[in-house]
Amino acid sequence: MFAMLAVLARIWRSPSLYRNQGLEVRERQGVRTLHLETDTVQSAMRVDAPYALELSYTRAMMAFLLFAPPPSKALLIGLGGGSVAKFLFRALPQTALQVVEIEAAVVEVARRFFALPEDGPRLSVHIGEGAQYVQGVRAAWDLLLVDAYDGRSLAASLATEQFFADARLALVPGGMLAMNLWSSDSAFARNLRRIERAFLGNCLCLPAERPGNVIVFAFRSPPAPMRWSDLRSRAVLLQERFGLEFPRFVDALREMNRCDADRIHLGPGPVPS
Repeated sequence: MFAMLAVLARIWRSPSLYRNQGLEVRERQGVRTLHLETDTVQSAMRVDAPYALELSYTRAMMAFLLFAPPPSKALLIGLGGGSVAKFLFRALPQTALQVVEIEAAVVEVARRFFALPEDGPRLSVHIGEGAQYVQGVRAAWDLLLVDAYDGRSLAASLATEQFFADARLALVPGGMLAMNLWSSDSAFARNLRRIERAFLGNCLCLPAERPGNVIVFAFRSPPAPMRWSDLRSRAVLLQERFGLEFPRFVDALREMNRCDADRIHLGPGPVPS
């Protein structure tokens, strides 16, 4: 029975290979998913709501709006099915979006099966390697979003000290990195330390509602004090505007960050007295 259901759920499989992994699209109960030769879901889209964020970790990535106004220019490294790109395209009409995806086949699948818009003035997709794309760039983007896991691990080039240093320099003063990490990855602690070093400790972690995904927010320069009262007030407004669970994001920030009754404190170590 389960094998039959799995076959029925598959609606497309690539005739070629993506990084030696099969590229596959499945669909069940109105939700379409992208896979790289494993059952790990790379991207998901509810067919009757193609611009919505189906996966909890993609919604958690939008928590950058708690800390900064909508960006003028954003760079996304890693496309998948295009969930984050589509949401930002619809929700933030003032934001210019540049996406970098290493594999052309993924872009084709995102457009064919996941409703990714064609390139235009506000959204463009570049086929290339993300670490190379940011290397040597200075103060170009307000926001850098990185989601670059295949079916098994984070792309090696996006887990280096050099990449995180380049990412910081590629942001404008006041800019921010938001990166999806897997807490189950054996390299999670190492990658988090590298981000913290590159961004001089100006980092926060947000665990997604579904266990396993952690979104790391890293700030190009130290942000203003983050008081719980301000964050809660902003979360209510953002929830009304975007329909996402921003108040839950604020509550979840207490789980992995230094904080007291008044505010969050950035960086490792004890909470200042």
